[in-house]
Amino acid sequence: MSAPPKAGGLPITSKRQLIEYFEAGCKPRADWRIGTEHEKFVFDLRTLHTVSYEQANGIGAVLRGLQRFGWQPVEEHGNVIALTMDGCNITLEPGGQFELSGAPLRSIHETCAEVGSHLQQVKEVGGELGIGLLGMGMNPKWPREDTPWMPKDRYKIMRKQMERKGKLGIDMMNRTCTVQTNLDFASEADMVKKLRVSLALQPIATALFADSPFTDGKANGFMSYRSHIWTDTDPDRCGTLPFAFENGMGFERYVDYMLDVPMYFVYRDGEYVDAAGQSFRDFMQGKLPALPGEIPTMGDWSDHVTTAFPEVRLKRYLEMRGADGGPWDRLCALPALWVGLLYDDQALDAAWDLVKDWTAEEHAFLRREVPKQALHVDFRDRKLQQWTLEVIAIARAGLQRRAALDRIGGDESGFLNVLQEIAESGKCPAEEKLELYNGRWNRSVDPVFVEFAY
Repeated sequence: MSAPPKAGGLPITSKRQLIEYFEAGCKPRADWRIGTEHEKFVFDLRTLHTVSYEQANGIGAVLRGLQRFGWQPVEEHGNVIALTMDGCNITLEPGGQFELSGAPLRSIHETCAEVGSHLQQVKEVGGELGIGLLGMGMNPKWPREDTPWMPKDRYKIMRKQMERKGKLGIDMMNRTCTVQTNLDFASEADMVKKLRVSLALQPIATALFADSPFTDGKANGFMSYRSHIWTDTDPDRCGTLPFAFENGMGFERYVDYMLDVPMYFVYRDGEYVDAAGQSFRDFMQGKLPALPGEIPTMGDWSDHVTTAFPEVRLKRYLEMRGADGGPWDRLCALPALWVGLLYDDQALDAAWDLVKDWTAEEHAFLRREVPKQALHVDFRDRKLQQWTLEVIAIARAGLQRRAALDRIGGDESGFLNVLQEIAESGKCPAEEKLELYNGRWNRSVDPVFVEFAY
């Protein structure tokens, strides 16, 4: 959502260019990489309050402090709103959620090294400023009106449009955190197969990572309230993409979907032009009300692609978007799960065999029920917990066959152990916190900022 805009590029004169944009993502297996993105809440250690951009120990100070490690600033209207270094970006979500968009890496071992280095740097700066970091799917304590907004113009446009749509879009923007992984594909057919498998199995990732049981300091009745929020955010740009399972699915069909997604903005001369609700199809004909007579560039298309938020998003790679944010070990576990399933042909075939006869109604059922019940959902003839154990076994075998080894000869399958423990117990992270909340925490969420902070 928050990557720097990509203004410029060739003018768009045909739909074929939009299809070729996605085709350019096809890579030989040797060039497949793993990108991991994770968001954290930043809070004042003394008050537990979400910090603003401007306050002395706020987000702006964190961004300035991190530059000692070689990060280069990206500014908007004189404010540092992002950092960049060696293929990585540090960006801000609307409510100050702090995000690392990692570099494309070869293995989960490299991913974990990247995550560890980032957290070490942020903790060093945070320790000096008296702030802490929390990985969960939903801010457990602070209500919407107490959450500060970051000084980024695109969020002003998005906020207004969100308020016109679903009831929970503002909560999505400023009170949720996720971890996601971005993976490559070899061809159009490979993309379609991976998209279908990952869409079908996204509820299993949601259940394993479910960690947002509190809202405004109280239990909210969900295991992953973050996931539920997306069901009432903006129906024009969210969801499970039922068309992806239909005959004829491919790059062109996804282009058609994106052309039907209403626009948010156009970036021109360092400014965001409000085009909320307008049509990219009209833009291609020079009929965009916000910029009459202009036609879009490929940079405009690249920006527009980032404004759809389905459970799995196609760019020039596939983004897995179903998981709540969490602690360090789960930040490494998410890419391990999806790499194990999607980067080994035998595992991908096994995963497809598992889900290929699931109906659209069953996909919708899982999307609706998993945020409430996590691994306890009854699906077909068994609990989702049993399906999840089977999926983890497929992923583990895929990672073992992949045989990406660390310096002491270990493969990547060990990163799944934390998920194995969750699946075997049937208890997602949210349930662990709810037991504490109803027990020794005495129905207070404040201890989460101590016991589960980074």
